[in-house]
Amino acid sequence: MQEDNWIKTLLKPLSWLYGVLTGLRNQLYDRQVFSSQKVPQFVISVGNLTVGGTGKTPVIEYLTKSFMYRYPTAILSRGYGRNTKGFVLADDAANAATIGDEPLQFYQKFGKTVIVAVCEKRVDGAIEIARLYPHTKLLLLDDAYQHRTIHRNINILLNDYNRPFYHDEPFPGGRLRENRNGAQRADAIIVTKCPVYLTDEEKALVKPSIRNYTRPLTPVFFAFTDYAEALSYTGAPVSLKKVKMVAGIANPSPFAAYLDSRFDVVDKVIFPDHYNYKAGDPEELIKYLKSDTFVVTTEKDMVKLKPLAERSGCADRFAYIPVAINFGDETDAFMQWLSGQIWDQH
Repeated sequence: MQEDNWIKTLLKPLSWLYGVLTGLRNQLYDRQVFSSQKVPQFVISVGNLTVGGTGKTPVIEYLTKSFMYRYPTAILSRGYGRNTKGFVLADDAANAATIGDEPLQFYQKFGKTVIVAVCEKRVDGAIEIARLYPHTKLLLLDDAYQHRTIHRNINILLNDYNRPFYHDEPFPGGRLRENRNGAQRADAIIVTKCPVYLTDEEKALVKPSIRNYTRPLTPVFFAFTDYAEALSYTGAPVSLKKVKMVAGIANPSPFAAYLDSRFDVVDKVIFPDHYNYKAGDPEELIKYLKSDTFVVTTEKDMVKLKPLAERSGCADRFAYIPVAINFGDETDAFMQWLSGQIWDQH
């Protein structure tokens, strides 16, 4: 801990400089020196101030399920980790290498109903979607809080309950992509990964810290992660007892804690976020495992590992845990606020 503090102190001038530069860029947008371009669709952006691991994917999925049958919907991501460039439309031939792991997950879940595409330049992506699918009304932007070239109608900022942005600093001494006051651009804050039984008193302790950096009337909602029953890589429910955890996500700690609370975890393998699994990884991961032990991954890892495991003939040794965001007793309040925002701006 002392070593970490020493490193943070050493990096503080660089964090200050990074904060100044990102702050200057935001001021140029705020003063309309740089402009944000409006696109044909109604745009909801989901993002964060903190690098990775705040739960953007479950929120995008929640919004998709909530609105895809009311409005023709598209999901637009940058496609982090792909080996392609420019605009790519997801289709049945898509894989993590062509569109990225999270967009692939979106396509596998919603591709029959929702358009899924990736593009580094979100404005170009939105315009191309409008050209190809002019009936599209709603555009969900994944991880676009700092991508200010595109105008958004609703800006949702996520804050990890366990790693709040108001206790963090900009790069490289901290994990923030910009200064804390970037939260002023948010139309709502969702505090993700909360304890399931978070009390109103505990929520009241968090809200003032957030509102130090937001506009006065910005609503703050609290949500927890809902872990579903395990599924095998074939899609069938599976009963787990002994498991080997494998994860290549930004913040594997909550996943690890859940597995520890439910199963006998015999081993844990942590890869970097967006890790590109190799052909030999499935066999390596099950090596020396007893027949009663499954390799258990996140859904994001599954979309990359599954085809490799199938080719290796060992998919039956793998399982994954789907997750969703759950607003608990704030579900109605959040949906009323969100529906009101969409209605007001139509």
